[in-house]
Amino acid sequence: MNALIRDLVESKETEKIQKPNFDTRIGREFLAFYLKTKFRQIINYDKKAAKRLFLNVKSDFLENFLDRLINQPKRKILISITGESASGKSTICANIKKYIEQNNLPISIVNTDNYFNDISDLIKQHGTFDALRDAGYDVDSPQNFQLDLLRSDIEDLASGKDVMIPEYLVNGTGVSVPRAIKIESRKIIIVEGMAATYKEVHDMFDIKIYIDLDNKTRKKRFLDRAKIRNQDHDNALKHWDYVCEAGRKYVVPAKSNCDIIANGECDLEYFTQLLEYINLITNNFCEV
Repeated sequence: MNALIRDLVESKETEKIQKPNFDTRIGREFLAFYLKTKFRQIINYDKKAAKRLFLNVKSDFLENFLDRLINQPKRKILISITGESASGKSTICANIKKYIEQNNLPISIVNTDNYFNDISDLIKQHGTFDALRDAGYDVDSPQNFQLDLLRSDIEDLASGKDVMIPEYLVNGTGVSVPRAIKIESRKIIIVEGMAATYKEVHDMFDIKIYIDLDNKTRKKRFLDRAKIRNQDHDNALKHWDYVCEAGRKYVVPAKSNCDIIANGECDLEYFTQLLEYINLITNNFCEV
C-alpha cells in the first residue's frame, strides 16, 4: 500500500491547479469534477490491495454526494459509520480520532451510544444490567434511544452550531448524564454506532458507511474483548447471542441503504493511509 500511495502523491506539485471561486456554482462544479476523478482513482488503487477497504460502493453514491456539495456548499459533511457489534466500527473511529489529533483535521465524532435512555432505575429494580437483559429488556431497540435529541444535535452540527451531547456511562449503572460532552461543529461530522441506522436519523447523512465482517471473526473479537474486561465467559456468550439478534433486527436491514460497504478486516494502517491521501487531495489546490 505504501508504494501505491507514493505513486499517487509523487506528482502532487505538477497536479496543483489554480483555486477556483467556490462561491460560484461553476467553481463548485469544477471542484466536484476534480474530486470525482480522485475518488475513482482511490477505488482503483484499493482494488489492488491485499485486503480491500471498499467491498461495495453504490453506483449513484458519488453523483448524489457531489450534487449535494454543489447545491449546499456551506452545510457540514455528515458521515455515518455503522455495523454489527465487534465489526470494527469503533476501532476504525478510534483510529480516525488518533489521526485527527495528530494532524489537526476538521473532523468531529459523535458516538450514538451516548444517546441511550437513562435506565438506571430499571437496573436498580433488577439488580444488574445482565439481569435486566435476561428479563427481556431490549436495550438496542430504537425506543431506547433519545433519537429526537440525536437528530436535533446532528442538525445543529450540520448548520454550524456546537452542541453539548449526553454521556451514557458504561459502568453498568445505566446512567445517562445530560449535556455532558461538547462536540464542535467542524467541516466533517462522523456519527458512529447502530443508532445511525434508525429511520429517525438515517436520511440525514451524506455518506453512509457499513462495516462488514463475518460472524466467526466478530464472535472471536467479542469474546476476546470480554476476556480483557474480565467478564464471565458464559455471560459473555449469552450477551453475544443477544447482540447478534439485535444486529439482525436493527442493523443488518440498513446495509442495503448504505453507500459504502467497508471491510472490517481492513488493515488500519492502510485505512490511515487512505485518510492521508484524501486529506492531501482536498488540499491540493494553490491559491490564486
